[in-house]
Amino acid sequence: MTCGNIVYYPSEDTEIIYYKNFDRSYPTHTHANHITIGYVIEGCVHLVCDGQENLYHAGDCFCIMPDIPHAMEPVNDRAYSMVSVCIAVDKVPCESDNEISYSKRLKQIILNTPENVFLIEDMAQSIGISPFHMIRQFKALCGLTPHQFQIQCRVRKAQKMLERGKSVVEAAYATGFCDQSHFDRCFRKIVRLTPSEYKQSVKR
Repeated sequence: MTCGNIVYYPSEDTEIIYYKNFDRSYPTHTHANHITIGYVIEGCVHLVCDGQENLYHAGDCFCIMPDIPHAMEPVNDRAYSMVSVCIAVDKVPCESDNEISYSKRLKQIILNTPENVFLIEDMAQSIGISPFHMIRQFKALCGLTPHQFQIQCRVRKAQKMLERGKSVVEAAYATGFCDQSHFDRCFRKIVRLTPSEYKQSVKR
């Protein structure tokens, strides 16, 4: 299995990713506060977006809105080439003090400090609901459970640190991972590269 090449072109508000002859799949994830636009150059990809399945062939475009859960895989294990652009959008303000706005605030807190420890039981008790109901409410808003969202945000923050030249060890511990192996597993699951491979793939 050849993974082909991935090149990342990050900036403050936009990230461009170029996949060449790539044949790895991405499990369900989201892009918080980002719109993702993809253009398939060669091959075909199978995209499951918010429960809807579609095939995109060479010349096709797709658009994924913020916080929509999606997964992607090659078709028949054949490599594809694609360009993906992630564009930051404005944050949505919280209108009122209810469960939905609390979930929005919690989302922003995790985005800002994903390395912190957040206990679901304590957060649910603070607004008088059950942990199960809070997880369901958060997933309805963000597409992931609070824990899944936090791990994803930790990895995204680690990506930014690696882009700025920080070492893999520095990025792992600064983003709240207790050991290197856990960091490597989570990073590879989401990015489909090891942290070291990602450092090599980043272009300014």
